[in-house]
Amino acid sequence: MTKVDPNTLPYRPCVGVVLMNDAGKVFVGERIDTPDAWQMPQGGIDEGETPREAALRELWEETGLEATSVEIVSETSDWLTYDLPDTLLGKVWKGKYRGQKQLWVLMRLTGTDADINIDTDHPEFSKWKWSDSTSLVNDIVPFKRHIYESVVREFSQHLS
Repeated sequence: MTKVDPNTLPYRPCVGVVLMNDAGKVFVGERIDTPDAWQMPQGGIDEGETPREAALRELWEETGLEATSVEIVSETSDWLTYDLPDTLLGKVWKGKYRGQKQLWVLMRLTGTDADINIDTDHPEFSKWKWSDSTSLVNDIVPFKRHIYESVVREFSQHLS
């Protein structure tokens, strides 16, 4: 088998959503395919979408929240990147990407917890919770931890 050279592959354009409640806690979901792996909503940017449009679509797809239930507060000042670990390189995203470049959008829930519905058409999460920023970083898979640290640092004035 030929080893994939990650330096020859591009990053997948992606958005992430930091959804916070009025207490400054952040929504995290446990991945349905990986027990004990928690993350915030995120996903690829479709052709012709702006990052904010993609963020609202991903939020809806993963949490059932409509755009009318959130307020966009901020976004990261620049793209953040992570590389896949060797065990995943060449296996996810049909082997076309070395990792992701992500723009993160901070949103405030203006609706209620009852508006959140992770039992979507294509569920990604088995359960969800509100997390403080320290637990959020500690619960993420190690290869994405530096991204979450950067996001929490950039949005720290808004988060608990």
